[in-house]
Formats: sequence, C-alpha cells, structure tokens
Amino acid sequence: MLPFRPPKWKPRPRFFPRPEAADAEGLLAVGGRLSPEWLWDAYSHGIFAWPVEEMLTWWSPDPRAVLELDQLYVSRRLARTCRSGKFHLTRDQAFADVLYWCANAPDRRGETWLTPWLQEALVRFHRLGYAHSVEVWHQGELAGGVYGIGIGAAFSAESMFHLVRDASKVALVHLVEHLREKGFQVLDIQMLTPHMERMGAREIPRREFLRRWYQAVQQPVRF
Repeated sequence: MLPFRPPKWKPRPRFFPRPEAADAEGLLAVGGRLSPEWLWDAYSHGIFAWPVEEMLTWWSPDPRAVLELDQLYVSRRLARTCRSGKFHLTRDQAFADVLYWCANAPDRRGETWLTPWLQEALVRFHRLGYAHSVEVWHQGELAGGVYGIGIGAAFSAESMFHLVRDASKVALVHLVEHLREKGFQVLDIQMLTPHMERMGAREIPRREFLRRWYQAVQQPVRF
C-alpha cells in the first residue's frame, strides 16, 4: 500500500454528495470504503461514518452539535476531581484500547456502532496522525477516555467511556484544554445528548457548522 498523502482540500467532496444533500435525518450516503482516502474526504467535509446494523452509512445532520471551546461547563465537584491527582492523563498512548472500551464498556454492550471493521479503519487513521485519543488512568489501569478525528484546526469527538466515575468527564476537560492550547477552532460532537448539553454543548445550523468547519480544516494546526 502506498503512503497516504491527503490531496489539496476542495469545497466539493471527492467520494460523497455535498453534505447539504443529506436527508431529513442526516443520512448522506450508504456503502463505500473505510480507507484513509475515504475517511479523510468525509471528515474534512464534516461528514462522519456511523454504521447502522452492519451497514456502512455516512451522515451530515442538520442541526449539528458543537461544544464551543470556551463554553465547557465544569462543575465545582468535577473541577476538584480534575485537581485531585486521582487520575493520570495521557494522549495517543492507548488509542486501540480507548476504541475497544468505547464499544464494550458495561453500558454499551450490544448497542455500539463501533464495529470491529470500523475500529480497524480508525486505528489505521490514527497511525497516519488523524485519529487521536485522551486516556485517563486510575491506579495503573485504563479508567476512561475519549477519541476523535482531527484535521487542521477542526476536531470531531466521536465517543467516550468510563470504567471509573468521572473518568470520561475528566478526559473531556483535558481534551478541551488541549485543543484550546493547540489553536483548534471547532469541536464537533455530531449529535446533542442531554449529558453533553449539561456540559455546555449546543446545536447550530448545518450551514453555519460547515462554514466554520471548512475554514478550520485548512489551518496548519496539529493535535
């Protein structure tokens, strides 16, 4: 296999319809491949993979959920936990393990979209420098984490897990702090959940999201 070299970014995706062509539920395309070329084309245009019942599907919902990097809500209790030294944090040290637990944590078994073949593709993307993880350790064991895709100054957080209370929240706090420090501009979380809404996430129109996303992916920023 030849080394992957991303092409010069263009407004129109190479392998997909325009993101605005998605249906009312956000479904844009079915099928395709999980090669680095397809993943880069998708995520650099605000499109994400979300398999449904073993079928590869690609999505671009409207509205889109984001967490503004200066609007993360950290409760006083969570702030104390972050300062306590209870957890040790790393980045990109156990990416495959974070993927595994995002799919197999006790509250996910039998209900995950992170299929084994998607995990394999994401590990390859990680080795190329586009997929990243934050790991949270407790007493030498992996206790929680979050992973996502970073292209330019745009980051799409895809999933997080915890095996110890608050570990996923601590991972998110660290991720946001790291993205701010590195100069990232957009943190996409794809779909709004009550948990993320409590932490400060909100929905914005897809048109606004894509405008900001396209500007961010072209910036010379690295995770």
